[in-house]
Amino acid sequence: MSGLLELANDPHARLERVPILLPVALDQTYDYIAPPGMDLPPGTFVHVPFGPQHRLGIVWDKSLGPEKPIEEAKLKAVIQPIDVPRLPELTLRFAEWIARYTLAPIGMVARMMMSAKTAFEPEKPRFGVTIVPEAGAPPRMTPARQKVLDVARDGNIRTKAALAQAAGCSSGVVDGLVQSGNLVECAIPEKRFPKPNPNHVTVEFSDAQTVAVHSLRAQASSHNFAVTLLDGVTGSGKTEVYYEAVAAALESGRQVVIMLPEIALTSQFMRRFEARFGCPPVEWHSALGAPERGRVWKAAASGEARCVVGARSALFLPYADLGLIVVDEEHDGGFKQEDRVHYQARDMAIVRANLGQHAVVLASATPSIESHVNARTGRYAHAVLPGRFSGVEMPDIEAIDMRTFPPDKGKWLSPKLVEAVNETLAKAQQSLLFLNRRGYAPLTLCRSCGHRIECPQCSAWLVEHRFRKQLNCHHCGFALPTPEACPKCEEPGAMVACGPGVERVSEEVAARWPDARVAILSSDLIPGLVEMRQVIKSIENGEADIIIGTQLVAKGHHFPDLATVGIVDGDLGLGQADPRAGERTFQLLHQVTGRAGREQVRGRGLIQTHLPDHPVMDAIITGDREAFLEREIGMRQSALLPPYGRLAALIVSSKNKELSQAFAKEVARRAPHAEGITVLGPAEAPLAVIRGQHRWRLLVKAPRDIDLQGYLRAWMDALPQMKGDLRLVLDVDPYSFL
Repeated sequence: MSGLLELANDPHARLERVPILLPVALDQTYDYIAPPGMDLPPGTFVHVPFGPQHRLGIVWDKSLGPEKPIEEAKLKAVIQPIDVPRLPELTLRFAEWIARYTLAPIGMVARMMMSAKTAFEPEKPRFGVTIVPEAGAPPRMTPARQKVLDVARDGNIRTKAALAQAAGCSSGVVDGLVQSGNLVECAIPEKRFPKPNPNHVTVEFSDAQTVAVHSLRAQASSHNFAVTLLDGVTGSGKTEVYYEAVAAALESGRQVVIMLPEIALTSQFMRRFEARFGCPPVEWHSALGAPERGRVWKAAASGEARCVVGARSALFLPYADLGLIVVDEEHDGGFKQEDRVHYQARDMAIVRANLGQHAVVLASATPSIESHVNARTGRYAHAVLPGRFSGVEMPDIEAIDMRTFPPDKGKWLSPKLVEAVNETLAKAQQSLLFLNRRGYAPLTLCRSCGHRIECPQCSAWLVEHRFRKQLNCHHCGFALPTPEACPKCEEPGAMVACGPGVERVSEEVAARWPDARVAILSSDLIPGLVEMRQVIKSIENGEADIIIGTQLVAKGHHFPDLATVGIVDGDLGLGQADPRAGERTFQLLHQVTGRAGREQVRGRGLIQTHLPDHPVMDAIITGDREAFLEREIGMRQSALLPPYGRLAALIVSSKNKELSQAFAKEVARRAPHAEGITVLGPAEAPLAVIRGQHRWRLLVKAPRDIDLQGYLRAWMDALPQMKGDLRLVLDVDPYSFL
């Protein structure tokens, strides 16, 4: 501080005030002083003092702080800039746009753009060893030393541990060869990301694909904003088609980001990408280690990373010159972020493309209603792939009426589905049994007193996971050992599992087909990403006869030998209090059944249902997607639901039920009156308690031409200050209604 006062009293010193945005839950910048000679253009990353700590911040190009500026004598000085590429102006505007739209603090939006902490830290040199070619044989040659030298003879630089592992010996052997002068320690050069070759291979396309390819290539190379809905049936070659748009963007010298809803998909995707472009793309997802995340962040900022493939957060990397965004499986709910900043990555991708004047491709076999309507009205271009690239017909879909063909007592598979699996096994083909429910059973109760075991922190039943011998809550992670006696009446052996999960289906499969090779695709049964990819690859290679999976299997996987798909509980998603329940069920069932018969064989799908006459079931079975869309769009339009209206959710929570309820009522009371806007609630949330927090929901409905953000901002300004652990979450365009 004294140094700044001296500068302030120096008539020759010029104090430059710079606004700094910090990655904290605040909606403003803070003014700091730039020391003389320190160049701090907007977008520069800096270290600044913030309270008792030093924090990472971004120099902004305008003040977002309070109207009354702080006296210069009270300002602190920037400590130092950080030697990383600065954020382009476009990225600053993108952050401001998201903050305005979602009503999230802009500091939290900035935090998403600074998620790779190691990118802002000094690089730590890595050391390894390499062979000394001119060195003679070591004084004492052993078989282990010979193996190490044989491996090292290629001249590559490896860490000691990696070299020892490759030679199948201990690191002590490597150390001995360093001492003898046969190996020398040296710095490992920084790994470079390879550049994809857009002309690596030439692909032949069908007539429909060719039309789509020409359109996408033209848009990707035009440097103009454009959105295309790539709407193709499962197995129609959508990936290969949008690869041509990727190639066009790369040819024009611009970067590409491809967003996938599930990181487990990237293994199969990476192989297909490498086959087309000669090298794998750059990966970005939560499974990457911290050093690799830092490398990818810098490579995106410098332009070295030409094509990034990743989860929704890949959208917020600081691209030097982005030319194309592809949103694969654009209908997937996984693109909606439900924590901190509530955003829909598909929609934000379109905003990012509009700001940067480049192309977006939305690809799906079951596009969202919003995308369908935008394509129909001409806001998006519409590229349609009506048939499978292999020439194989779409699978035959059949409903199994569980009222007529119920399973045997204590079983969950209908005799008709069992017969279909038997026929498939006899032909040495694969079957898939799908149930979107993890664990063994969704409910455990006492047959003596009727007690149901609930989570002590959530208003949800505990799910039995028999493989782990635990009861788990899928909302907060609470777990306890499976009890041998009822916790309430203490009757031993009285606890009964009710309903099926994938573990219970696998138990039945093992009993019915003991010689079949079974693979289970469920996130809680596979320890990590590497293991998940290994299981998926084994299925692709035909090393499983029966696959049992949750919704993970619906996310774009290609299993060449899969002939039969059985949906164990097709009605599971239809009873939810969710405006998108019909759409989501249609998408899920269509995607899952679409895994069947993608190459040589005609596939079939069998859906176990108690509601075979339901419009969603009828649309799936008949393949009449247009009839389903007309019905769904008509209902949305009449109810003024998205895309014909707008929604926003307000969720009030506290550990004190009475306090949260009283505040939710006060929030509703202070809602501004505005013509056309309807405020519903407060009502207790369907999941009334999560992690000990009692939750109350309000829902705002508004026509599309209303400034919903302005209305919500005025509402928030009228609310009293929250006390204690009260929390209010605002979700514009909600996807979850729980």
